[in-house]
Amino acid sequence: MEGIEHKSISVNGLSIHIAEKGHGPLVLFLHGFPELWYSWRHQIVYLADQGYRAVAPDLRGYGDTTGAPVNDHTKFTVYHLVGDLIGLLDAITSDQGEKVFVVGHDWGAYVAWHLCMFRPDRVKALVNLSVPFMPWNPMGDMVQMLRAAYGEDHYVVRFQEPGDIEAELARMDAKTIVKKFMTFRESGPIYFPKGKGFHHSPDDVIVSLPPWLSEDDVEYFASKLEKAGISGGVNYYRVLHLNWELSASWSGAKVTVPTKFITGDEDLVYHMPGVKDYIEGDGFRKDVPFLEEVVVIKGAAHFINQEKPDEINKHILEFIRKF
Repeated sequence: MEGIEHKSISVNGLSIHIAEKGHGPLVLFLHGFPELWYSWRHQIVYLADQGYRAVAPDLRGYGDTTGAPVNDHTKFTVYHLVGDLIGLLDAITSDQGEKVFVVGHDWGAYVAWHLCMFRPDRVKALVNLSVPFMPWNPMGDMVQMLRAAYGEDHYVVRFQEPGDIEAELARMDAKTIVKKFMTFRESGPIYFPKGKGFHHSPDDVIVSLPPWLSEDDVEYFASKLEKAGISGGVNYYRVLHLNWELSASWSGAKVTVPTKFITGDEDLVYHMPGVKDYIEGDGFRKDVPFLEEVVVIKGAAHFINQEKPDEINKHILEFIRKF
């Protein structure tokens, strides 16, 4: 695709697949669920054309990255994920300890927040999409909070039991799974009533694709989902409680790198309990003291980097050019 090169890098017992293009300051792109490096296809080409080296890995458990024990969710903690990124940066940069720009979306944003919190010495600046920083909460982990707010059918809650959601989705082909996740644009949560599939899109409903997602895009995502399976991506959710247990020592810690945050006003995360108030109030800036800008794009939903590529490209470039 437009000069994008593909490589496999040995890191932490994994073979991490990366897609890259361009020369210059390195911009590391981190994808979300149920995605791949491919989610950043528009940004890779654009940033490379603007004089940057754009690098997007398939994260642990995804796509063409291999070696992760997908049947053991305890090997998917945020500490493993940040360790993968530090190892990857060490392997692909010439100067040990080189600082890079980081751009994350969804789970990639979650990992990027922790990368910046754990290792601010490796990050020049951060642009995160959709998922704001989530400080450690002494009252419990995110699964507990979502269960209390939405009940047992909420997708994060349903993802907790190993094998459960895999069996639920096994009756669908990979293309259908990709379409039903990636075309979701309700402000409310995704529900999976047990034995009934996607609540917002029953099994027999044919999904119409939006202009930003082509059949070829779906085919690519689906081909990699068939290869890697969905357990790797679901493990990020299954390890939320363990992340919470292991992160108590980071209570009160702040993200101390220059940051820009972007979301859409139709993003389901933006409408989760307390999130909008946190983003638009004082809490976000207290936890991320170098937060320079919050952008809420009208008419944009969760997969904002694919839905609004031109706007996102310009926002990223405008910010990282300052450094």
